[in-house]
Amino acid sequence: MPPAPSSSSSRSIASFGVLALAGLLTAALSVLLWPQWRHNPDLSHGLFMPAIFLLLVYESRRRGPGRYLPETPLVKTLRVIAVFGGLALVTLGGLFAAAVGWSHALVDFVLAAALAVLLFAALLWLAGDTVRRVPFNWTSLVAVGLWPLSAPIPPGTYQHITLSLQLWVTQAVVHGLHLLGIPATTMGNVIELAHTQVGVEEACSGVRSLISCLVAGFFFSATLVRQPWARALLIAISAPLAVAMNLLRSFTLTLFANAGVDIGGLWHDLTGFAVLGGTALILGGLALWLEDERVPAAPPQPAAPASGSGGWGVPAGLAAAGLLVAFFAFNTHSTPRTNATVAPDLERILPATVPGWQVITTGDLYRFSATLETDRLVQRTYVRNATSGGPPLQVTVYLAYWAAGQVPVSAVSAHTPEACWPGSGWTARPQPVVPSPFRTGNRVLPAPEYRLFASADYPQHVWYWHLYDGRPIVQIDPRSPRALLALALRYGFRTAGDQLFVRISSNQPWDALQNDPLVIEVLSRLRPFGL
Repeated sequence: MPPAPSSSSSRSIASFGVLALAGLLTAALSVLLWPQWRHNPDLSHGLFMPAIFLLLVYESRRRGPGRYLPETPLVKTLRVIAVFGGLALVTLGGLFAAAVGWSHALVDFVLAAALAVLLFAALLWLAGDTVRRVPFNWTSLVAVGLWPLSAPIPPGTYQHITLSLQLWVTQAVVHGLHLLGIPATTMGNVIELAHTQVGVEEACSGVRSLISCLVAGFFFSATLVRQPWARALLIAISAPLAVAMNLLRSFTLTLFANAGVDIGGLWHDLTGFAVLGGTALILGGLALWLEDERVPAAPPQPAAPASGSGGWGVPAGLAAAGLLVAFFAFNTHSTPRTNATVAPDLERILPATVPGWQVITTGDLYRFSATLETDRLVQRTYVRNATSGGPPLQVTVYLAYWAAGQVPVSAVSAHTPEACWPGSGWTARPQPVVPSPFRTGNRVLPAPEYRLFASADYPQHVWYWHLYDGRPIVQIDPRSPRALLALALRYGFRTAGDQLFVRISSNQPWDALQNDPLVIEVLSRLRPFGL
């Protein structure tokens, strides 16, 4: 018996609504991630993600199998869980955006995960036996699940992965050099050769090829392979292949450097593109080799008469997600502070001459401008002989400034001392306790982040503040989702603002510095900026 006209019309309207809302949410995330895809080399594959998504949805309908889901209690429960899970993730991402801005890596990742969960809810609805718009198969699942791999990795996880890969690649390259009889030693992520040095930087850690290779592995498993065991093998081999190819690249570049070849510029970029292209070709070739042509593609099943529309829960959930995104976007978008456009004169903040102190201005800071994405940098080291015959007192002050909207908060928080110093030969010591209250002279300062490092037997006490929009946010760990959420709940919605990073390091603890006129003067000059 054919369905009633009203039932068919209701099903068509609901299907159009789900497809339209899913498309709008996907487009919104693509717009949000577009700057990351353009400027973050680790995410350059994201430029193709919208096209890959549409292609995979098309392939799921063309290649099959045309599997549709009956309206069982399990399927209904999964749809409800996916809808509410997606709404919870959108809310969480909006709160994180209220704390540190929409461009923060954690915000992008949470919202990408939210889209994947909401698209999964939409897939469960569209693949229902009463709707039959998109089949439920591996290809459609990959289309939904690839979105988090097109978003930045959260800062804490990213730093942990890159640092571990940097140190592992460095040690592996040195072992390979020793097998060839080439003398080499390591200092952190720096390889010391007879006549030169080679640094294994973040870009050379292999994260870029690792993520791109995983995306390629999933894509080929969904488009070129049909056997489950072959798909599992293809995905499982993606990460080891990426790491191995990047190690080969680093080893090759080190051999070139040892032979006197300038490995910067052309050679560095050429080998990088070769690794990405080579891993993709190897995975694609392996996928074609694993595919058994004797297994024909199962065409989608023809649409069957349906008696319902699949319910309105998923359309309503997707509409609610869109309204949540609009709410957070409206409440976190405002004009930056008036004085945020006036860049401070960092050179004038740090005294160039101080009676009784030797002042050393670091002259090569601008070599880090490309990495830090700012050229407003200054660092001065002050050295004074001890009156009691002990070691000289050393105080180093470093300042870096970013105008409002210049870089995301995550770009600044990714270059904290614990992220950068270990790669330069400094060893982190047990976490010290910050004096409370934290004072300089008669003034109480916002509590800084405090770290202790040592190189050989030389210590460095490090205190730093990250000022965002004229307000210190150093009381949070930018890598901790819980800390960012607490900040959003405490301060509410925040606007885009300028950023100032302040770092003071010394060979003496704070109680030896806090009453020194030099330290008091420097921190007094920083008071108008929120410190």
